[in-house]
Amino acid sequence: MSLVAEVVKYKGKDVISLACGRYTATIAPFLGSNIMRMQDTENEIDFFRNDESLSPEELQESAEVYGFPTLYLPNRLSNGILKCSDHTYQFPINDPLGNSIHGFLHKREHEIVSAETVDGKAVARTAYTYDEKDPFFETYPVSFKAEFTFTLSEEGMDYEFTMTNLSDRQLPYGVCNHTAFNGPFVKGAEPLDTRIYVPIGDKWQLSAKCIPTLDFTELDHHDKQYLTGSMIPVKHIIDNDVYYAEEGEVDDKPFYGALVSDLGSGKQIRYEVCRDFKYWIIWNDRGDKGYFCPEPSTWIIDAPNLPLPAEETGYAELAPGESKTVTEKIYSYTES
Repeated sequence: MSLVAEVVKYKGKDVISLACGRYTATIAPFLGSNIMRMQDTENEIDFFRNDESLSPEELQESAEVYGFPTLYLPNRLSNGILKCSDHTYQFPINDPLGNSIHGFLHKREHEIVSAETVDGKAVARTAYTYDEKDPFFETYPVSFKAEFTFTLSEEGMDYEFTMTNLSDRQLPYGVCNHTAFNGPFVKGAEPLDTRIYVPIGDKWQLSAKCIPTLDFTELDHHDKQYLTGSMIPVKHIIDNDVYYAEEGEVDDKPFYGALVSDLGSGKQIRYEVCRDFKYWIIWNDRGDKGYFCPEPSTWIIDAPNLPLPAEETGYAELAPGESKTVTEKIYSYTES
C-alpha cells in the first residue's frame, strides 16, 4: 500500500503531498490550508475543482472556488456590518450586492506544522495565527489561531478544524466550507449524469442582496430533488439555495451530509459533516463551469445581524481562551 506524507514544491510554494491506498491529496498552505486536489486513482475520481495552469497568485485571487477551502467568516455580512456582543465591526464591501463576503482566512498563507505517517495513515497539520501582523487586523482586532488536521486513510479524508480565541474580546464563531466538487467527477463521465442528494429542511428566503428575509419558502419540485437525489447540480443555475440541514439515510443508516453520484458508472462521493454544521448553501456559479458547491455552514448568512435567536441562526461566540473543533469526512464509494 502506498503511504506518503511529505512536503514538496508546487510552482515555488510548499505543499503537502499525501497518499494512502487508492487516495492521493495535495494540501496547499499557501491557499489557506486548501485541499487543492484529492483523487481516488483506482476509480478515476477527481473530487475537487483544480486548474494546474493557474499560478499561486491567481488561485489566491479566487481561492473560494477551487478545491476545498475553509471560510472564516462565512458567507455574507449585510453592508459589511458584524454585530458582536461586545463590539460592532465594519468590514469593507467586497460583494457587488453591497455586502462583505467570505472573510479572509482562505486567502492567507498558512504554516506547515507537520507531515507524517501515523498508524497506516498520512497526516498533515497546518495553522494560521491571526494577529496584528495580518493586514486586516486594524479592521478586526480579534486575535485567534486556526488549526487544521487532514488525515488520509484507506477510508478517505478526515478533516478537523479548530479555532481558538487568543484575544481579550469575544470572537464571533462561524465556519463554512465552500466545497467545490467537480461535475463530472469521474474521468470521461457526462456532466448531466451527475446527481446530488442533500437531506434538507426548511428553505430560507433571500432578498435581492442575498440576505435572509426571515421568511421561509415551501419546498417546491426544484428543492425536493435534493431529497430524492435527483438534482443535477450542473448545466443550469443554482443561485444560493439555502436550507436547514437535516439527517437523512444512506444504505439504511443515518447520514448527515451530501452525496454526489455519477449515473453512468454508479460511483459516488460521500461527504459527511458534523452536526455543528446546521445549514446548507448550494451554488454552482451559473452551472456552466464544471463545478458546484454544496457548502455546509455553522451559521446562516448574516447570522450576527439577524433579529433571531442564536439557536435559529447558528450565531456563536468564543470567549477569550475558548476553542471549538468541527469535523468532516470525504470519501468515494462504488458498488461492489
